[in-house]
Amino acid sequence: MAAQLFNRIGQVGLGLALAGGVVNSALYNVDGGHRAVIFDRFQGIKQMVVGEGTHFFIPWIQRPIIFDIRSQPRNVPVITGSKDLQNVNITLRILFRPVPDQLPKIYTILGVDYDDRVLPSITTEVLKAVVAQFDAGELITQREMVSQKVSDDLTERAAQFGVILDDISITHLTFGKEFTQAVEMKQVAQQEAEKARFLVEKAEQQKKASIISAEGDAQAAELLAKSFAEAGDGLVELRRIEAAEDIAYQLSRSRQVAYLPAGQSTLLNLPATP
Repeated sequence: MAAQLFNRIGQVGLGLALAGGVVNSALYNVDGGHRAVIFDRFQGIKQMVVGEGTHFFIPWIQRPIIFDIRSQPRNVPVITGSKDLQNVNITLRILFRPVPDQLPKIYTILGVDYDDRVLPSITTEVLKAVVAQFDAGELITQREMVSQKVSDDLTERAAQFGVILDDISITHLTFGKEFTQAVEMKQVAQQEAEKARFLVEKAEQQKKASIISAEGDAQAAELLAKSFAEAGDGLVELRRIEAAEDIAYQLSRSRQVAYLPAGQSTLLNLPATP
C-alpha cells in the first residue's frame, strides 16, 4: 500500500516537473530597444511584431527572432571616380535602424543581417552617382553640398528596404596619387608666385625711395647754390666754424687728449740725465 502511494507521488512530481519545463521553454523575453517576429512552421513569418516584455510561444512549432531597433553605426568605404576622372577614396559613417513595423518583411526578404546585404550596395550606388557630378576640386570646396546630396539620395534609397538612416557623414575623402601631387605642385607654384610678387613690390618701393632721395639731394644742392650766390663764402666759413666748435667740444670731454695752445711751453718734471 505504501509502495503504491510513493509511486503515485512520484508520478505526480514528474508530471509537475514536465509541466514546469514546458511552461519555462514556452517563454521568451524581448529586451528594451528590441522587437521580435515569430516564425511558425505551418504559417511562416507572422505579420505581428512583438514588443518588449515576456511572451509565450509554442515550442518546436514557433520560434522568435529578435531584432535590435536602436541606431547602430557602420562605416562604408567606397572607391569611385569624379567628373574629371580622378580616383576618389571616400568613407561614409551611417547611423541606421530598421522600421519596426516592417520587420516581418525585412526578415522575409533580407534576413537578420539586413544591414550587410543593403547598406554597402546602396551606399556604393549613391556615392558613385553623386561624386560623378563634381570635379575633384569641387568635392573639396563644396563638401557640404556633396554631403547633403548623398544624405538625401541615400535616405530615400534605404527607405525602400525598410531602413531608417538617422545620420550620414563623410569621414574620409582622399584622391589618387597623381592628383595629390598636382595639388602640391600647384601650391608650390602659388607660393613661388607670391614670393616673386613680393620681391617686385619691394624693388618698386626701393626705386621710389631712391628717386625721392635723389630729388631731395637735388633740391638741397639748388638751395646751397642759391645761398652761395647770395652770401658768397660767408656760409661756408660759418659751417666751418660750427664744425670746429663741435670737434673742440668733443675733444675737451675726452680724457685721452691734451691740448697745448700755440706759442706756449709746458715744463715737464722729468728726471735729470746723469
